[in-house]
Amino acid sequence: MKVSTIIGARPQFIKAATVSRAISEYNKKNPVNIIEEIIIHTGQHYDDGMSAVFFRELEIPVPKYNLEVGSGQHGWQTGRMLAAIEKILLVEKPDWVVIYGDTNSTLAGALAAAKLHIRIAHVEAGLRSFNRRMPEEINRVISDQLSELLLCPSPSSMNNLAAEGIAEGIVMIGDVMADALQFAAHKAEAVSNILSLLQLRPREYLLATVHRAENTDEKERLDNILSAFAALNETVVFPVHPRTRKLIEKEQYHPENVRMIDPLGYFDIVALEKSARLLLTDSGGMQKEAYWLEVPCITLRDETEWIETWKLGWNILAGADRGRIIEAVRSFRVPSDHPQLYGDGNAARYCVDALVENS
Repeated sequence: MKVSTIIGARPQFIKAATVSRAISEYNKKNPVNIIEEIIIHTGQHYDDGMSAVFFRELEIPVPKYNLEVGSGQHGWQTGRMLAAIEKILLVEKPDWVVIYGDTNSTLAGALAAAKLHIRIAHVEAGLRSFNRRMPEEINRVISDQLSELLLCPSPSSMNNLAAEGIAEGIVMIGDVMADALQFAAHKAEAVSNILSLLQLRPREYLLATVHRAENTDEKERLDNILSAFAALNETVVFPVHPRTRKLIEKEQYHPENVRMIDPLGYFDIVALEKSARLLLTDSGGMQKEAYWLEVPCITLRDETEWIETWKLGWNILAGADRGRIIEAVRSFRVPSDHPQLYGDGNAARYCVDALVENS
């Protein structure tokens, strides 16, 4: 069986790494019927801090193809990816195209495969924010409609698909990012020195990330978020996404308590998450990682796809409201209940099993 994996952004590198390792384990046990994985890197994230470091740390096989598409408007970027992926799929003729999450790389891979009548497996299917202003929501809804195998992380994601009339090919596997965190948390203890490098003490700082278009493309929202960070009487460690940094530099933003640093590798991020007093983020992945690490999370969005973390009280939705952000940070009380969410840490293996069983 041949599988083409489409990835392009740092969250996808983390997710795909777990499945690549599961494929390797499967091949060791099934040397007669191996799975050949062809990795296609679209180049949506392309510099070392956003791309190459993840391939090194997470032991991802070197992509056979790197499209080097780079940044751009959604239509331009998706169109370039679509054309390039189509050419590759015509040559490789895979049995499956595996896509991850909700980026433009996800959508381009789904469209290219669907038009060539190649079966699509969508890892992280069924998530919904119910906010069509988010480009990610458009990407995931279309990708789910085109997919033959919908690999869901939670019961709520399965329910979302059923509500949209999708009744076949749905498999509950849990979240592959739980697998990734298990791998990274163990490795981070051995290889990361980020706390000593930044002279940080556990539980004496907050960790923040801001990258979603709804926050970076709307000046008022970004200004409110940055103002809230500056108003907090705590150290805020802020690894800055390249797009966000360009906007911040125009505003001459230099509060004493906010330590803006370059993007970090996964092991360093996990080490910072694990020791932070609290996370402030618009990242879906970090919301889950915060929950698994039992660290409080303030989400800088008005809604979340990971509603279970919010319902259990481990995640507060503060949006981009300065007052709500400050109040949430100051008043957060850690819940006593912490049930297991999003699977048992074997989602990548279940993903590979589903591909094999449905071939």
